[in-house]
Amino acid sequence: MQTLNLLVVDDEPGMRLGVQRVLQDFSVELPDVEDQIRFEVTQAGTAEDALAIIEATPPDVVLLDYKLPGLSGLDILEEISVSRNILTIMITAYASLDAAIKATKSGAYDFMTKPFTPDELRIALRKAARHLLLARQARRLAEEKRRVRFEFISVLAHELKAPIGAIQGYLQIIKNRSIGDDQQTYDHMLSRSLIRLDGMHKLIMDLLDLTRIESGQKRREFTRVNVLDLAAESVESFIPAAKEQNISIETHGDLSLNMTADRSELQIIFNNLISNAVKYNRSGGRVDITVDSDDDFVRITVADTGIGIAPDKLDGLFEEFTRIRSKETRDILGSGLGLSIVKKLASLYSGQVRVASELNVGTTFTVTLNSNRNSAKNEA
Repeated sequence: MQTLNLLVVDDEPGMRLGVQRVLQDFSVELPDVEDQIRFEVTQAGTAEDALAIIEATPPDVVLLDYKLPGLSGLDILEEISVSRNILTIMITAYASLDAAIKATKSGAYDFMTKPFTPDELRIALRKAARHLLLARQARRLAEEKRRVRFEFISVLAHELKAPIGAIQGYLQIIKNRSIGDDQQTYDHMLSRSLIRLDGMHKLIMDLLDLTRIESGQKRREFTRVNVLDLAAESVESFIPAAKEQNISIETHGDLSLNMTADRSELQIIFNNLISNAVKYNRSGGRVDITVDSDDDFVRITVADTGIGIAPDKLDGLFEEFTRIRSKETRDILGSGLGLSIVKKLASLYSGQVRVASELNVGTTFTVTLNSNRNSAKNEA
Protein backbone atom coordinates (compact mmCIF):
# COMPACT_ATOMS: atom_id res chain seq x y z
CA MET A 1 0.00 0.00 0.00
CA GLN A 2 1.24 3.46 -0.91
CA THR A 3 0.69 6.58 1.16
CA LEU A 4 0.01 9.93 -0.47
CA ASN A 5 0.54 13.06 1.58
CA LEU A 6 -2.46 15.39 1.49
CA LEU A 7 -2.19 19.00 2.65
CA VAL A 8 -5.52 20.62 3.58
CA VAL A 9 -5.29 24.42 3.41
CA ASP A 10 -8.36 26.11 4.86
CA ASP A 11 -8.91 28.85 7.45
CA GLU A 12 -11.86 26.94 8.96
CA PRO A 13 -10.61 24.44 11.59
CA GLY A 14 -13.85 22.46 11.27
CA MET A 15 -13.28 21.94 7.55
CA ARG A 16 -9.72 20.73 8.12
CA LEU A 17 -10.73 18.33 10.88
CA GLY A 18 -13.69 17.08 8.85
CA VAL A 19 -11.45 16.16 5.92
CA GLN A 20 -9.05 14.38 8.27
CA ARG A 21 -11.86 12.35 9.84
CA VAL A 22 -13.30 11.33 6.46
CA LEU A 23 -9.93 10.11 5.26
CA GLN A 24 -8.80 8.47 8.49
CA ASP A 25 -9.70 4.93 7.40
CA PHE A 26 -10.12 5.62 3.70
CA SER A 27 -8.10 3.74 1.07
CA VAL A 28 -8.33 3.61 -2.71
CA GLU A 29 -8.01 0.49 -4.85
CA LEU A 30 -6.39 1.36 -8.18
CA PRO A 31 -6.37 -1.62 -10.57
CA ASP A 32 -4.67 0.49 -13.27
CA VAL A 33 -1.51 0.71 -11.17
CA GLU A 34 -2.09 -2.50 -9.20
CA ASP A 35 -1.85 -0.74 -5.88
CA GLN A 36 -3.84 0.50 -2.89
CA ILE A 37 -3.60 4.08 -1.71
CA ARG A 38 -4.18 5.75 1.65
CA PHE A 39 -3.83 9.43 2.59
CA GLU A 40 -1.74 11.00 5.33
CA VAL A 41 -3.34 14.38 6.15
CA THR A 42 -1.47 17.56 7.15
CA GLN A 43 -3.28 20.81 7.98
CA ALA A 44 -2.54 24.48 7.37
CA GLY A 45 -4.78 27.40 8.36
CA THR A 46 -3.05 30.14 6.39
CA ALA A 47 -1.33 30.53 3.06
CA GLU A 48 1.94 31.33 4.82
CA ASP A 49 1.81 28.11 6.86
CA ALA A 50 0.94 26.15 3.72
CA LEU A 51 3.91 27.55 1.78
CA ALA A 52 6.25 26.71 4.65
CA ILE A 53 4.99 23.09 4.71
CA ILE A 54 5.23 22.82 0.92
CA GLU A 55 8.81 24.09 1.01
CA ALA A 56 9.85 21.74 3.81
CA THR A 57 8.01 18.55 2.86
CA PRO A 58 6.17 18.85 -0.46
CA PRO A 59 2.82 17.02 -0.37
CA ASP A 60 1.44 14.91 -3.20
CA VAL A 61 -2.02 16.52 -3.21
CA VAL A 62 -3.21 19.90 -1.90
CA LEU A 63 -6.84 20.53 -1.00
CA LEU A 64 -6.75 24.31 -1.27
CA ASP A 65 -9.33 26.89 -0.15
CA TYR A 66 -9.88 29.62 -2.75
CA LYS A 67 -10.39 32.36 -0.13
CA LEU A 68 -7.78 32.71 2.60
CA PRO A 69 -6.73 35.54 4.92
CA GLY A 70 -3.64 37.30 3.56
CA LEU A 71 -2.37 35.48 0.49
CA SER A 72 -5.14 33.81 -1.51
CA GLY A 73 -5.44 30.22 -2.64
CA LEU A 74 -4.59 31.38 -6.18
CA ASP A 75 -1.31 32.83 -4.89
CA ILE A 76 -0.38 29.43 -3.45
CA LEU A 77 -1.54 27.67 -6.60
CA GLU A 78 0.68 29.85 -8.79
CA GLU A 79 3.64 29.18 -6.50
CA ILE A 80 3.03 25.43 -6.66
CA SER A 81 2.56 25.43 -10.43
CA VAL A 82 5.88 27.17 -11.08
CA SER A 83 8.21 24.62 -9.50
CA ARG A 84 6.28 21.75 -7.92
CA ASN A 85 4.88 18.47 -9.17
CA ILE A 86 1.85 18.66 -6.90
CA LEU A 87 -1.79 17.97 -7.71
CA THR A 88 -4.11 20.74 -6.47
CA ILE A 89 -7.87 20.56 -5.86
CA MET A 90 -9.41 23.99 -5.28
CA ILE A 91 -12.33 24.32 -2.83
CA THR A 92 -14.55 27.35 -2.35
CA ALA A 93 -17.91 28.45 -1.00
CA TYR A 94 -18.09 31.11 -3.73
CA ALA A 95 -18.47 28.89 -6.75
CA SER A 96 -18.49 30.64 -10.09
CA LEU A 97 -17.43 29.87 -13.63
CA ASP A 98 -14.92 32.70 -13.46
CA ALA A 99 -13.30 31.26 -10.32
CA ALA A 100 -13.10 27.79 -11.87
CA ILE A 101 -11.49 29.18 -15.04
CA LYS A 102 -8.94 31.17 -13.04
CA ALA A 103 -8.06 28.13 -10.92
CA THR A 104 -7.72 25.86 -13.94
CA LYS A 105 -5.56 28.36 -15.81
CA SER A 106 -3.32 28.62 -12.75
CA GLY A 107 -2.78 24.86 -12.75
CA ALA A 108 -5.56 23.38 -10.58
CA TYR A 109 -6.36 19.75 -11.34
CA ASP A 110 -9.94 19.84 -9.99
CA PHE A 111 -12.48 22.16 -8.40
CA MET A 112 -14.93 21.43 -5.56
CA THR A 113 -17.74 23.56 -4.14
CA LYS A 114 -18.39 23.90 -0.41
CA PRO A 115 -20.16 22.30 1.26
CA PHE A 116 -19.21 18.92 -0.21
CA THR A 117 -20.16 15.51 1.07
CA PRO A 118 -17.67 12.85 2.27
CA ASP A 119 -18.47 10.81 -0.84
CA GLU A 120 -17.73 13.78 -3.10
CA LEU A 121 -14.39 14.23 -1.33
CA ARG A 122 -13.52 10.54 -1.70
CA ILE A 123 -14.44 10.54 -5.39
CA ALA A 124 -12.31 13.63 -6.05
CA LEU A 125 -9.33 12.15 -4.21
CA ARG A 126 -9.72 8.75 -5.89
CA LYS A 127 -9.58 10.51 -9.27
CA ALA A 128 -6.60 12.63 -8.19
CA ALA A 129 -4.70 9.61 -6.84
CA ARG A 130 -5.23 7.67 -10.06
CA HIS A 131 -4.09 10.62 -12.17
CA LEU A 132 -1.04 11.20 -9.98
CA LEU A 133 0.14 7.60 -9.94
CA LEU A 134 -0.44 7.07 -13.65
CA ALA A 135 1.56 10.23 -14.37
CA ARG A 136 4.38 8.97 -12.14
CA GLN A 137 4.26 5.59 -13.85
CA ALA A 138 4.47 7.29 -17.25
CA ARG A 139 7.50 9.30 -16.11
CA ARG A 140 9.18 6.14 -14.82
CA LEU A 141 8.53 4.36 -18.10
CA ALA A 142 9.85 7.33 -20.07
CA GLU A 143 12.98 7.40 -17.93
CA GLU A 144 13.41 3.65 -18.33
CA LYS A 145 12.99 4.06 -22.09
CA ARG A 146 15.69 6.74 -22.15
CA ARG A 147 18.00 4.56 -20.06
CA VAL A 148 17.45 1.50 -22.26
CA ARG A 149 17.97 3.57 -25.42
CA PHE A 150 21.21 4.98 -24.00
CA GLU A 151 22.47 1.53 -23.03
CA PHE A 152 21.48 0.10 -26.40
CA ILE A 153 23.26 2.86 -28.33
CA SER A 154 26.32 2.54 -26.08
CA VAL A 155 26.55 -1.21 -26.67
CA LEU A 156 25.93 -0.82 -30.39
CA ALA A 157 28.63 1.84 -30.64
CA HIS A 158 31.01 -0.46 -28.77
CA GLU A 159 30.19 -3.38 -31.09
CA LEU A 160 30.78 -1.26 -34.22
CA LYS A 161 33.82 0.67 -33.00
CA ALA A 162 36.29 -2.23 -33.22
CA PRO A 163 35.47 -3.47 -36.75
CA ILE A 164 35.26 0.06 -38.15
CA GLY A 165 38.61 0.90 -36.58
CA ALA A 166 40.18 -2.28 -37.98
CA ILE A 167 38.87 -1.64 -41.49
CA GLN A 168 39.97 1.98 -41.36
CA GLY A 169 43.46 0.92 -40.29
CA TYR A 170 43.75 -1.71 -43.03
CA LEU A 171 42.55 0.68 -45.74
CA GLN A 172 44.95 3.39 -44.60
CA ILE A 173 47.86 0.95 -44.88
CA ILE A 174 46.69 -0.19 -48.32
CA LYS A 175 46.22 3.39 -49.50
CA ASN A 176 49.69 4.49 -48.36
CA ARG A 177 51.40 1.25 -49.40
CA SER A 178 53.20 1.56 -46.09
CA ILE A 179 54.34 -2.07 -45.90
CA GLY A 180 56.00 -2.25 -49.29
CA ASP A 181 54.91 -4.10 -52.39
CA ASP A 182 53.91 -7.47 -50.92
CA GLN A 183 50.53 -7.96 -52.63
CA GLN A 184 49.79 -11.09 -50.58
CA THR A 185 49.86 -9.04 -47.37
CA TYR A 186 47.53 -6.45 -48.87
CA ASP A 187 45.20 -9.20 -50.07
CA HIS A 188 45.11 -10.57 -46.53
CA MET A 189 44.14 -7.13 -45.20
CA LEU A 190 41.37 -6.87 -47.78
CA SER A 191 40.09 -10.31 -46.77
CA ARG A 192 40.10 -9.32 -43.10
CA SER A 193 38.23 -6.10 -43.98
CA LEU A 194 35.58 -8.08 -45.86
CA ILE A 195 35.19 -10.42 -42.87
CA ARG A 196 34.70 -7.41 -40.60
CA LEU A 197 32.14 -5.96 -43.01
CA ASP A 198 30.29 -9.30 -43.04
CA GLY A 199 30.18 -9.13 -39.25
CA MET A 200 28.72 -5.62 -39.30
CA HIS A 201 26.21 -6.67 -41.94
CA LYS A 202 25.13 -9.58 -39.72
CA LEU A 203 24.80 -7.22 -36.76
CA ILE A 204 22.60 -4.84 -38.76
CA MET A 205 20.39 -7.65 -40.06
CA ASP A 206 20.05 -9.12 -36.56
CA LEU A 207 19.08 -5.69 -35.23
CA LEU A 208 16.45 -5.37 -37.94
CA ASP A 209 15.07 -8.82 -37.09
CA LEU A 210 15.01 -7.97 -33.39
CA THR A 211 13.34 -4.60 -33.98
CA ARG A 212 10.64 -6.08 -36.23
CA ILE A 213 9.88 -8.84 -33.73
CA GLU A 214 9.71 -6.56 -30.67
CA SER A 215 7.77 -3.78 -32.41
CA GLY A 216 5.19 -6.16 -33.85
CA GLN A 217 5.71 -4.59 -37.29
CA LYS A 218 6.92 -7.78 -38.91
CA ARG A 219 4.17 -9.10 -41.15
CA ARG A 220 3.69 -12.75 -40.28
CA GLU A 221 2.50 -15.15 -42.97
CA PHE A 222 1.44 -18.54 -41.64
CA THR A 223 1.62 -21.56 -43.93
CA ARG A 224 2.14 -25.30 -43.57
CA VAL A 225 5.89 -25.81 -43.37
CA ASN A 226 7.89 -29.03 -43.64
CA VAL A 227 10.31 -28.46 -40.79
CA LEU A 228 13.04 -30.88 -41.88
CA ASP A 229 13.03 -29.50 -45.44
CA LEU A 230 13.47 -26.02 -44.01
CA ALA A 231 16.37 -27.24 -41.85
CA ALA A 232 18.03 -28.70 -44.95
CA GLU A 233 17.64 -25.37 -46.78
CA SER A 234 19.37 -23.57 -43.93
CA VAL A 235 22.17 -26.14 -43.84
CA GLU A 236 23.01 -25.38 -47.49
CA SER A 237 23.93 -21.81 -46.54
CA PHE A 238 26.60 -23.03 -44.11
CA ILE A 239 28.18 -25.83 -46.15
CA PRO A 240 31.06 -23.62 -47.48
CA ALA A 241 31.98 -22.46 -43.96
CA ALA A 242 31.68 -26.01 -42.61
CA LYS A 243 33.93 -27.41 -45.38
CA GLU A 244 36.66 -24.92 -44.49
CA GLN A 245 36.87 -26.55 -41.04
CA ASN A 246 36.10 -30.08 -42.23
CA ILE A 247 32.85 -30.06 -40.21
CA SER A 248 30.08 -32.45 -41.21
CA ILE A 249 26.43 -31.38 -40.91
CA GLU A 250 23.60 -33.89 -40.87
CA THR A 251 19.84 -33.57 -40.43
CA HIS A 252 17.68 -36.19 -38.72
CA GLY A 253 13.97 -36.61 -38.13
CA ASP A 254 10.56 -37.23 -39.60
CA LEU A 255 10.47 -36.19 -43.25
CA SER A 256 6.70 -35.76 -43.05
CA LEU A 257 6.69 -33.47 -39.99
CA ASN A 258 4.78 -30.27 -40.80
CA MET A 259 3.65 -27.34 -38.69
CA THR A 260 1.80 -24.09 -39.23
CA ALA A 261 4.33 -21.31 -38.92
CA ASP A 262 5.85 -18.23 -40.50
CA ARG A 263 8.51 -19.71 -42.76
CA SER A 264 10.93 -16.81 -42.33
CA GLU A 265 10.78 -17.10 -38.53
CA LEU A 266 11.77 -20.76 -38.59
CA GLN A 267 14.58 -19.91 -41.01
CA ILE A 268 15.89 -17.31 -38.56
CA ILE A 269 15.88 -19.92 -35.77
CA PHE A 270 17.70 -22.52 -37.87
CA ASN A 271 20.18 -20.01 -39.30
CA ASN A 272 21.20 -18.66 -35.90
CA LEU A 273 21.58 -22.07 -34.27
CA ILE A 274 23.44 -23.68 -37.19
CA SER A 275 25.68 -20.63 -37.58
CA ASN A 276 26.74 -20.88 -33.92
CA ALA A 277 27.19 -24.65 -34.17
CA VAL A 278 29.64 -24.18 -37.07
CA LYS A 279 31.45 -21.10 -35.73
CA TYR A 280 32.09 -22.52 -32.28
CA ASN A 281 32.95 -26.02 -33.48
CA ARG A 282 36.41 -27.47 -33.92
CA SER A 283 38.15 -28.73 -37.03
CA GLY A 284 36.86 -32.17 -37.98
CA GLY A 285 33.77 -31.77 -35.79
CA ARG A 286 30.13 -32.36 -36.58
CA VAL A 287 26.73 -30.70 -36.28
CA ASP A 288 23.55 -32.74 -35.89
CA ILE A 289 20.15 -31.16 -36.45
CA THR A 290 17.21 -33.22 -35.25
CA VAL A 291 13.53 -32.43 -35.76
CA ASP A 292 10.82 -34.37 -33.93
CA SER A 293 7.48 -33.81 -32.22
CA ASP A 294 5.92 -34.36 -28.84
CA ASP A 295 2.14 -33.93 -28.60
CA ASP A 296 1.43 -30.41 -29.90
CA PHE A 297 5.07 -29.33 -29.86
CA VAL A 298 7.74 -29.50 -32.53
CA ARG A 299 11.23 -29.91 -31.11
CA ILE A 300 14.33 -28.62 -32.91
CA THR A 301 17.68 -29.79 -31.57
CA VAL A 302 21.04 -28.52 -32.83
CA ALA A 303 24.04 -30.28 -31.31
CA ASP A 304 27.71 -29.62 -32.01
CA THR A 305 31.05 -31.08 -30.95
CA GLY A 306 32.60 -27.69 -30.36
CA ILE A 307 34.43 -25.85 -27.62
CA GLY A 308 31.45 -25.84 -25.26
CA ILE A 309 30.37 -23.26 -22.70
CA ALA A 310 31.44 -23.08 -19.06
CA PRO A 311 28.55 -23.46 -16.56
CA ASP A 312 29.14 -19.97 -15.12
CA LYS A 313 28.73 -18.49 -18.61
CA LEU A 314 25.29 -19.94 -19.27
CA ASP A 315 23.42 -17.30 -17.25
CA GLY A 316 22.38 -14.46 -19.50
CA LEU A 317 23.31 -16.39 -22.65
CA PHE A 318 19.98 -15.38 -24.25
CA GLU A 319 20.28 -11.70 -23.37
CA GLU A 320 20.97 -9.14 -26.09
CA PHE A 321 24.61 -8.50 -27.04
CA THR A 322 25.79 -11.42 -24.92
CA ARG A 323 28.92 -13.11 -26.24
CA ILE A 324 31.19 -15.63 -24.56
CA ARG A 325 34.62 -14.04 -24.22
CA SER A 326 37.58 -16.40 -24.07
CA LYS A 327 40.84 -17.11 -25.87
CA GLU A 328 38.97 -19.67 -28.01
CA THR A 329 36.33 -17.17 -29.16
CA ARG A 330 38.33 -13.95 -29.52
CA ASP A 331 38.65 -14.35 -33.31
CA ILE A 332 35.04 -15.46 -33.84
CA LEU A 333 32.82 -12.63 -35.04
CA GLY A 334 29.18 -12.32 -34.01
CA SER A 335 26.51 -9.79 -33.13
CA GLY A 336 25.58 -11.22 -29.72
CA LEU A 337 21.92 -11.00 -30.77
CA GLY A 338 21.23 -14.36 -32.40
CA LEU A 339 20.23 -16.33 -29.31
CA SER A 340 18.05 -13.52 -27.94
CA ILE A 341 16.22 -13.51 -31.29
CA VAL A 342 15.76 -17.29 -31.11
CA LYS A 343 14.31 -16.95 -27.61
CA LYS A 344 11.88 -14.21 -28.65
CA LEU A 345 10.72 -16.20 -31.68
CA ALA A 346 10.21 -19.32 -29.57
CA SER A 347 8.02 -17.34 -27.18
CA LEU A 348 5.82 -16.28 -30.12
CA TYR A 349 4.98 -19.98 -30.53
CA SER A 350 4.36 -20.50 -26.80
CA GLY A 351 7.67 -22.34 -26.73
CA GLN A 352 11.09 -22.04 -25.20
CA VAL A 353 14.79 -22.58 -25.86
CA ARG A 354 17.17 -24.54 -23.62
CA VAL A 355 20.91 -25.12 -23.69
CA ALA A 356 23.11 -27.92 -22.38
CA SER A 357 26.87 -27.65 -22.73
CA GLU A 358 30.14 -29.16 -21.58
CA LEU A 359 33.54 -27.57 -22.06
CA ASN A 360 35.62 -29.21 -24.80
CA VAL A 361 32.76 -31.63 -25.55
CA GLY A 362 30.03 -29.59 -27.23
CA THR A 363 26.77 -27.70 -26.94
CA THR A 364 23.16 -28.63 -27.62
CA PHE A 365 20.37 -26.12 -28.13
CA THR A 366 16.77 -27.34 -27.99
CA VAL A 367 13.88 -25.20 -29.21
CA THR A 368 10.27 -26.24 -28.66
CA LEU A 369 7.48 -24.62 -30.68
CA ASN A 370 3.77 -25.17 -30.37
CA SER A 371 2.61 -26.46 -33.75
CA ASN A 372 -0.96 -25.28 -33.18
CA ARG A 373 -1.57 -22.08 -35.18
CA ASN A 374 -3.91 -20.71 -32.50
CA SER A 375 -1.12 -20.82 -29.92
CA ALA A 376 1.17 -18.58 -31.97
CA LYS A 377 1.01 -15.01 -30.77
CA ASN A 378 0.14 -12.92 -33.78
CA GLU A 379 1.99 -9.71 -32.99
CA ALA A 380 2.03 -8.37 -36.50
